[in-house]
Amino acid sequence: MSKVLGRIAFADKPESFSDISISEVVRHRAANTPDVVAFVTADRSCTWRDYDLTADRIAAALACIESVGGSGVAIYLPDTMAVHAALCGAYRAGRVAAGIGFRSGTREIAHLMIKADCRVLITTATVRGRSCYDVVDDLQRSGAQVLSVIVVDDDGAVEWGAADRTEVRRRVNSLESSDGTGVFTTSDTTLLNSTSGTTGLPKVVAHNEKKWIEFARLAMVGARITDVDVFCSAVPAPFGFGLWSAHFLPTLLGARTVVLEKFDVEVMIDLIERERVTVLCCVSTQFKMLLRSERVRTADLSSLRVLYTGGEAVPYSEALAFEERTGAKVLQFYGSNEAGAVSQTTLDDDHETRLKTCGHVIESMNVRILSDNDNGSESEPRRGQPAVHGPLESLGYWQDEDANAELYTADGWMLLGDIVDIDVAGRIRVVGRIADLIIRGGKNISAVDVEDLICAHPSVRAVSVVGVLDDVFGERVCAVVVTESGVELSMAMLSEWMRAQGITTEYIPEYVVLVDDLPTGPGGKVAKSEVRKLAVSRV
Repeated sequence: MSKVLGRIAFADKPESFSDISISEVVRHRAANTPDVVAFVTADRSCTWRDYDLTADRIAAALACIESVGGSGVAIYLPDTMAVHAALCGAYRAGRVAAGIGFRSGTREIAHLMIKADCRVLITTATVRGRSCYDVVDDLQRSGAQVLSVIVVDDDGAVEWGAADRTEVRRRVNSLESSDGTGVFTTSDTTLLNSTSGTTGLPKVVAHNEKKWIEFARLAMVGARITDVDVFCSAVPAPFGFGLWSAHFLPTLLGARTVVLEKFDVEVMIDLIERERVTVLCCVSTQFKMLLRSERVRTADLSSLRVLYTGGEAVPYSEALAFEERTGAKVLQFYGSNEAGAVSQTTLDDDHETRLKTCGHVIESMNVRILSDNDNGSESEPRRGQPAVHGPLESLGYWQDEDANAELYTADGWMLLGDIVDIDVAGRIRVVGRIADLIIRGGKNISAVDVEDLICAHPSVRAVSVVGVLDDVFGERVCAVVVTESGVELSMAMLSEWMRAQGITTEYIPEYVVLVDDLPTGPGGKVAKSEVRKLAVSRV
């Protein structure tokens, strides 16, 4: 494979890279352009050599840890070079990596580690002001079995207290003499991440590298991206958008990537200006925050030529305002973590297609529209639930037959949780949802999940959770609550209790409305539409 890497560039012949892992590409770049910068943060940069060496150190530490029980490795790191090196290190060591968002609470982390069968945790020494070992204690109390902890710092130093240093050095030297292939192929399941799903705790989604390499190709072609472009990926690395925009495409091209350890709109603007970023990747909430920032009034954003956004509805007026302010073109993919991309917009699309639709259906994804009336012809607009069967699909939910039974049709097509229109030109518009989801700042939040969490509070008799519209975040979480007789429950009281349970921040309601009873429909079920009206009137 090194011969292929040596003579062919991804931009010229991307199909040649479908069987070449990102680990191999990183090894190649470290050997051929060791001092070229790969990642940049606000206060440091790292080269391809740094990236490759950190991946080797992590792989060596993993090689020293016996696989007791599950072979999965939980990666719980900020969105810096370290998280990408950990993904490559796990690949080289032949361990399946479970990427966990760094904002996740201990309850969610423990659940994902159990579902993904992880006994090893890769993290930082300090997590939001707490020792990582205090976090491990919380995880153990929540049912996770954390047998080993690998600590990675911002400079790529790797510590594992129980490791034999001589053995680690020997294994690092062995890895440095390899080509970075590990024991996997790009068709194997090597990466797990989470999705909020529609009920219960997050589900674990299985991926291989081949699908993300194809995703990267589509993004590159759609925006005419080359190795001279500079990326800024402001989205969490373990999830789909963060994977293609920071882990796959920039590495395949050999391009520089700006990453944010923690999202801060002022820092993002400063880095765009300082690093002359050309391709910005962020969810709609983040670019709306950019437009509202005081800093943007004086910032030089003239280097930008493309904004890739998504993860939630892209508002026309603000996308237009972004284009007018920066001169960049706003592009998007529509899809899901499970299904990958269903449609996309490109630089070749007209203004209406780019800003008022989700773009044209991706031909290779073989999109079907399921509806009560499947008699419509291809020459007429179609409305219904999309189902796909194509190369961008995930491998489904990891070891979860019940969840997969809901995810797939009987004949093996993967379902999305939206209702869409496809017009005669093959353009998609999302017009509704099947799933009871709230989309806050690009994060899918299961209303049912939040209801289950709040119901565990001793003062709550009943609750219904809905999303209320918000100019910046798209939606915010509102809990309409019936308490036990005579009990008061404020938003601050509920928030404090939920945080104490280790619940991820996004699942904690931002509004709490107390009512005597929840409105119900004729069948006795809670009438969500009436709850939503009530919430809007009170918030």
